[in-house]
Amino acid sequence: MTMTDAISRPSVATQSAIESALAQFDRAADHLDLGGEARAMLRVPKREWTVNFPVTLDEGRVEVFTGYRVQHNMARGPAKGGIRFHPATDLDEVRALAMWMTWKCALVNVPFGGAKGGVTVDPRMLSPDELQRVTRRFASELQGVIGPAIDIPAPDVGTNAQTMAWIMDTLSMHAGHTVPGVVTGKPVGLGGSEGRADATGLGVTFTAERALAEAGIGLDGATVAVQGFGNVGEAAARLIHERGGRLVAITDVGGGVASPDGLDPARLKRWLSERGTIAGAPDTEPIDNAGLLSLDVDLLVLAALEGQVTANNADAVRARVIAEGANGPVTPDADPILADRGIVTVPDILCNAGGVVVSYFEWVQNLQSFSWPADQVAERLRQVINRAYDEVSVARQRHGIETRLAAHAIAVARVADASQVRGLYP
Repeated sequence: MTMTDAISRPSVATQSAIESALAQFDRAADHLDLGGEARAMLRVPKREWTVNFPVTLDEGRVEVFTGYRVQHNMARGPAKGGIRFHPATDLDEVRALAMWMTWKCALVNVPFGGAKGGVTVDPRMLSPDELQRVTRRFASELQGVIGPAIDIPAPDVGTNAQTMAWIMDTLSMHAGHTVPGVVTGKPVGLGGSEGRADATGLGVTFTAERALAEAGIGLDGATVAVQGFGNVGEAAARLIHERGGRLVAITDVGGGVASPDGLDPARLKRWLSERGTIAGAPDTEPIDNAGLLSLDVDLLVLAALEGQVTANNADAVRARVIAEGANGPVTPDADPILADRGIVTVPDILCNAGGVVVSYFEWVQNLQSFSWPADQVAERLRQVINRAYDEVSVARQRHGIETRLAAHAIAVARVADASQVRGLYP
């Protein structure tokens, strides 16, 4: 059986994040011949919360916001997963993201389960004071739900180190003492880890470089397009650029830029800080997401949101390698189309796992009241990511399956094994 034979072509209908997550799990469970009881437990979240909370805006008006926290599975340790602020965030999206976190933590073999959270809000529409009030009010709703031994949030789309600092401070005020381990991705001065800001982008770079090498392409001189220029996309673009990759197109929420001669991510970051978007940067041509996804490049980094490449547009993709810097950017209905055309996809639970690996390092450092230097963090990350990449490669070749199924099979098996060993509480 070939890798493309291992995937049957589904219908052209697009899939939501939760539909994608469940389809990926079911394929892995089928491959593992997972029993019905284990399948039933792992298919649904362990716990989930929806909270509605009022916040006074700068103008004096009170607005009610909705937030979510989902803990998918905790068989292998405390739950771990980011908090996102985005207007499209809903409970089903958070459920999917929490499930993906379970598999991601298991694949890279860190002792966490999976969780995710979010608030339905566009943070760009809030003033800094309003954003702080929303964050602190949401954090207060999560008192008793999150904690160093229970569930440890981190930054995600629309949040950053400052957001984590507000959450840590809020929960510390409630506890009556500083609790640095309640979140990761904090500022270094508050117990954050050196190297955490670039961790996800560095993991994307490590895995993309290996996938390109397996395709006979060196990263130095490779043509690269990046969708998304936030925490992950900016770091990945910068680190790939430093290693000789030629960035020919980048998009963000406000538009996109292209240049066949190559883009300088440092200049784009300065433009972004001044204008709020990279669109319109000097000496560039405009490009939209559809144009970027169809570029003839060696590497396409998807670092925006889920559901970007679907059965409806997969035929237009011409990259040799896709690196999933975001969670779920390629839907299951697109996977066989890409595989049939020889396009290699580095799956999200492997490609963007650098963030949770260094979050684990940060959590350990907080528990030990100790800190590691940046070079030690980067080297430890490289070792963990490379080990996981090797395990996925071996499983892929041994079973004649594509990379995503190999990654999910390893992860689901580890969680299922942990659940079985723990047994069922009467």
